Amino acid sequence: MTQPRPSVAVLDYGSGNLRSAVRAVERAGAEVVLTSDAAVAAEADGLLVPGVGAFESCMQGLRAVDGVRIIERRLIAGRPVLGICVGMQILFAEGIEHGVRTEGCAEWPGVIERLQAPIVPHMGWNTVAPHDGSRMFAGLADEHFYFVHSYGLRDWVLTRPPALVQAEVTWTEYGGDRFVAAVEDGPLWATQFHPEKSGDAGMHLLQNWLATL
Repeated sequence: MTQPRPSVAVLDYGSGNLRSAVRAVERAGAEVVLTSDAAVAAEADGLLVPGVGAFESCMQGLRAVDGVRIIERRLIAGRPVLGICVGMQILFAEGIEHGVRTEGCAEWPGVIERLQAPIVPHMGWNTVAPHDGSRMFAGLADEHFYFVHSYGLRDWVLTRPPALVQAEVTWTEYGGDRFVAAVEDGPLWATQFHPEKSGDAGMHLLQNWLATL
């Protein structure tokens, strides 16, 4: 008997790069719908939150479709969410771009800020340093992933009591600076890089995510 394909809603809130995200998740093995409808996003097995451009404009678009509440309600129910690039950044408490502070979704504490590297943006292939036993990077040792960004989380500040499940953080270095490349935190996963632009490695990572749905 054929196993049914998991359903994934790609959240449409006016950010770019939506079609490539849809195609990549379809190729990874999911039934995908592009939507801004809260009910559709709630019912899907997984929700993917893409993001391209400025933190402030992405937050404006997200609020316009009630995206902050869509993400929050899924996570309260323990339902998987994957954020990509700025879709990862907006999950943090705030972003600072050109001196402007913008409130984020605040699923995690922390401030998205400009990378402190000689050449910005960070554009191209780079390695990452996942923790042992990572589900996101299972089977992906020493692989490269594609980054395009000028901002990132340079200081992880989330702390929890030892008895609670800890978020698992993957780091990357670029131009002498160090920033968060990915986070696995229960049902909430996120990547600063673009899996949909990362060839076979990105496909494998998306399949690892689909396996959790």
